Amino acid sequence: MSVSKFLSEIKSQKQISPKIRLYLIDKDKHYFLNDGILKNGFNSKLTISKNRDSVLSAFSKMAFLFDEIIRLRIVQSSNESDSAELLYLLNLVPINRKIRTFLDWKVFGPEFTRDMSRLFEVRNDTVHCISINEINYNPKNKVSLSSVSGFNMFSNNFQKSWKTLLKIYVLEQNKIDFKTII
Repeated sequence: MSVSKFLSEIKSQKQISPKIRLYLIDKDKHYFLNDGILKNGFNSKLTISKNRDSVLSAFSKMAFLFDEIIRLRIVQSSNESDSAELLYLLNLVPINRKIRTFLDWKVFGPEFTRDMSRLFEVRNDTVHCISINEINYNPKNKVSLSSVSGFNMFSNNFQKSWKTLLKIYVLEQNKIDFKTII
């Protein structure tokens, strides 16, 4: 069963089981099914403005997808106590360990792992600063986010990584047995 067909089936039900928790991507539309409610998810295209809040917001969406990939691999669509316990543990695991885990699990290739690690260094620095003008991004050569070219390089690399992460997520999502869930 495809994601589209599963979503149609879910939308037609009067009551959706609260035991299902899934983040779903169908073409360019994102959905979050949780506690018996289907809501819209993130946009496929992220816009990052040159300010601290926008940068952190974009990283939080990426980190959310990291956790959802891990959830899919371990508890699948469960929204029971195992899911809540896993989410609790995932909040304790640093992002760099999650990125390394994806490399170990062969979810990320070495180059994408390196790119993600470099991007998340910006996130870590952004958390501990007042302005992104204090932040440097180091893809190959160090560039300042205060410069237009530096911020554009960061933003373009982030967008590219976001698109790749969405493709990776869809690959993981396609392993779900939607017929069993229905």
